[in-house]
Amino acid sequence: MTRALSLTVNGTAVEVEVDPDTPLLTVLRNDLGLLGSRFGCGMALCGACFVTMDGAVVPSCDTPVWSAEGTDVVTVEGLGADGRLHPVQQALLDEQAAQCGFCISGIAVAAAALLARDPHPDEPAVVEALDRNLCRCGAHGRIVRAVVRAGEARP
Repeated sequence: MTRALSLTVNGTAVEVEVDPDTPLLTVLRNDLGLLGSRFGCGMALCGACFVTMDGAVVPSCDTPVWSAEGTDVVTVEGLGADGRLHPVQQALLDEQAAQCGFCISGIAVAAAALLARDPHPDEPAVVEALDRNLCRCGAHGRIVRAVVRAGEARP
């Protein structure tokens, strides 16, 4: 059974008519056209679908959309502002850390959440924060350097 749900996604209030048990990722991609979050494992294990809900990193493939009602959802598309990339996104590009690009949106979201709670993380903190993000390209070293770089660039 479908019903209308009100969400706030990337700072914009939206309403969708869906089965409340539909995965948040499906709603983001299919109903809202936000294609940055990827379907990876579908079991909340790889991090390709990570978004934040009220600042907490969640796997959108395993999160029913009803649980996002009344929260502030941020996808990779919502990280930047005023036409500028988020510092993490810029640092990932500068370090050439976005290899195939499949997992990088979830990594960018998790890294931005880390910087929101720890503006200047050291390498061990970045490694711990990104532990749930799997990348088959082997770019983890560059990714960690990029996130540390993004933190160092902040005032």
